[in-house]
Amino acid sequence: MTGDARKTAEQLTHLHGFGNEHSSEAEPGALPAGRNSPQRAPLGLYAEQLSGTAFTEPRAHNRRSWLYRIRPSAAHPAFTRTDNGAVGTAPFTETVPDPNRLRWNPLPEPPAGTDFLAGLWTLGGNGDATQRSGMAVHLYHADSSMERVFSDADGELLIVPERGGLLLRTEFGLLAAGPGQVALIPRGVRFRVELLDDSVRGYVCENYGAPFRLPDLGPIGANGLAAARDFLAPVAAYEDVEGPVEVVNKYCGNLWTATYDHSPLDVVAWHGNYVPYVYDLRRFNVMGTISYDHPDPSIFTVLTSPSDTPGLAGVDFVVFAPRWLVGEDTFRPPYFHRNVMSEYMGLIEGAYDAKTAGEGGFVPGGGSLHNMMSAHGPDRETFDRASAAELRPQKLDDGLAFMFETRWPVTVTRQAADAGHLQQRYDDVWSGLERHFRPLH
Repeated sequence: MTGDARKTAEQLTHLHGFGNEHSSEAEPGALPAGRNSPQRAPLGLYAEQLSGTAFTEPRAHNRRSWLYRIRPSAAHPAFTRTDNGAVGTAPFTETVPDPNRLRWNPLPEPPAGTDFLAGLWTLGGNGDATQRSGMAVHLYHADSSMERVFSDADGELLIVPERGGLLLRTEFGLLAAGPGQVALIPRGVRFRVELLDDSVRGYVCENYGAPFRLPDLGPIGANGLAAARDFLAPVAAYEDVEGPVEVVNKYCGNLWTATYDHSPLDVVAWHGNYVPYVYDLRRFNVMGTISYDHPDPSIFTVLTSPSDTPGLAGVDFVVFAPRWLVGEDTFRPPYFHRNVMSEYMGLIEGAYDAKTAGEGGFVPGGGSLHNMMSAHGPDRETFDRASAAELRPQKLDDGLAFMFETRWPVTVTRQAADAGHLQQRYDDVWSGLERHFRPLH
């Protein structure tokens, strides 16, 4: 199924601009003309609105879509609690916020038969899902496609594949995402994850706050960073399936399950601006210095979830994409710093220019956490190399790293604090940073 599924999903995408209305129908005439909810929807369908923001939020921020489906979402039996597995949700209270620098190796191999939902493993987060604020960091490792359907009422899911491709079968249609791409599933949208490879692994940011949007560009001007036209949304594709289907709902931190007598992925047509999408990180238009000094990491922001304080995000998604380094008389890797923001960094492929790769280092599938005001920066080996390097124009194209950056400390779960793949000697990467100070007098 791998090749066919990937080809199918690539054919079923179109350009998506943030905030713009889009529409799609899998059957001609399924979209009503002139009315969102006519007395009788076309083709015997049910009209249903899915709202991702409050009705009265400003027009520029309002997110909603109209769905025309075989059965309304209300047609389902009662949900009952089911085991949460390794999934956790804010508020995180199992441990206290930790000022120490932390780094993990990749997740261990999953038991045979693990699907995406069973393979979700929560590292930590902040805020309160019931108050729609904050975020959570999850990882996933799976070897089996989902047969059940999942939705998350607590937040939207930004999925960052690191190994293997995913086919996301959503209410809106199909999306394919592999390493180097990211996919976003809006809050409350139902979907199923099918594997395009034997084993898949990656990261997930669960955003409880305002939906991700493109950051303002300010002095950059009209162009740069991520372009709205490069975000791809699905074309309508529906399942007309009768028979038992397990549907799992994440609600206020717990998983609930119900068995439907039909597939809820039965949307025949839709229109609106509250939709899933996929984005290729290599299309990110990097801005950077062409004179001196390393730019602040905010210049690499792909998506932002704004907070009530202008410029202070609930969570930013940042990518360190291929780019040229040309700064003169400049220490080119990221500088030593302390920050009011907390940073979880992951590696999709290759190496990161401020960290040493290899065994026990910063490797694809692993991750590091530097909470607010925790001092960090290049390791000793990187510092020594960059301080002595000949400063010729240099292309960085052998790695792809990203960061979930958030205004609050990330409190780790107990399973993350006690994990066997937590590196116990991470602080050692900064040992040996010798004194070089030589006073003039």
